[in-house]
Amino acid sequence: MATNEALNDLKSKGILWGFGVFILIVVVILIFLGAWWGSEPGQFNIQDEAVKRAEETHTTDNIPVGYVYTNTLAHIAEVLLHKPGGYITNDVAPPGVLLDNISNWEYGALVMLRDATTALRNHFARDQSQSAEDPDLATAEPYFYYEHNSWALPSTEAEYQKGIDALHKYMSRLQKYGGPVKKAQFYSRADNLWQYTEVVIKRLGGLSTRLSANDSSNYGPGLTKLEQQAAEEKGTPISKVTWLEIDDVFYEARGASWALLHILRAIKHDFEDILLDKRAMRTVDIMIKALENALTPILSPMILNGSGYGIFANYSLSMANYIARANAAALDLRDIMNRG
Repeated sequence: MATNEALNDLKSKGILWGFGVFILIVVVILIFLGAWWGSEPGQFNIQDEAVKRAEETHTTDNIPVGYVYTNTLAHIAEVLLHKPGGYITNDVAPPGVLLDNISNWEYGALVMLRDATTALRNHFARDQSQSAEDPDLATAEPYFYYEHNSWALPSTEAEYQKGIDALHKYMSRLQKYGGPVKKAQFYSRADNLWQYTEVVIKRLGGLSTRLSANDSSNYGPGLTKLEQQAAEEKGTPISKVTWLEIDDVFYEARGASWALLHILRAIKHDFEDILLDKRAMRTVDIMIKALENALTPILSPMILNGSGYGIFANYSLSMANYIARANAAALDLRDIMNRG
């Protein structure tokens, strides 16, 4: 009798130990997956990716103006969908649902992708304000504006893939000459670039302000209490970012910087003639360099945001500094493109 009780007791303990080991293994796997899925994608070569796409369609002998820019947008979307772990924002199970940093990174990149696609549809692909818009771009743009966190049918991934496919169709028509299919157009003019730069200035300015608003001071960067009070009386209060949101804003800015960096490289390629004519190539290079610095690898396992001159570094203020530099160069680029 005692022997049976001992055996049952050992079996119970064995089951508990086995269950505990199983839980431990699952936790370790989730931690490793979370670290892998939560890593930021690296940079890619815009020209190499354009050539690779042209090779897939057997059209390497004809890469027209606008092809690199459009392919860059499509590839940014592809990275969002096919990086390790896929698109994370709409995950409803661990570890994806716990990875808020990469989700904010995705959103920052997505906003820049949307702005650049809108510029392509409304400006770069249209000769005049009253000219007809390109049908493929009219199809592609709305898909990227689909809600970014939908996991039900239709899923976010499925809608974004439709946008990618429509961009690829536009790219194919850029390369066509004659035939039943109307050739697509891309106009690398100064006025088109000026209008897109206006949007970039607002995006970078907003990110810089939000990053700076998490300073240890209760007031905006460089503002005294009297200045803060005056701003609030005018209806433009500067709200402080809470400590729970600091890393969210930081990673959103990282994602936006990553996407905009590649878009600017594509603009430098496809708008080369107008940039050289306006002597604005150096200005674009300054923007690109600032964004490259903003994407410097992070050495700390967590985002530190001490005071500006404290013991711990303030990552958000460093990011805000680089984005502010890019924004200042964007202001110069806008003025240069707006001159006759």
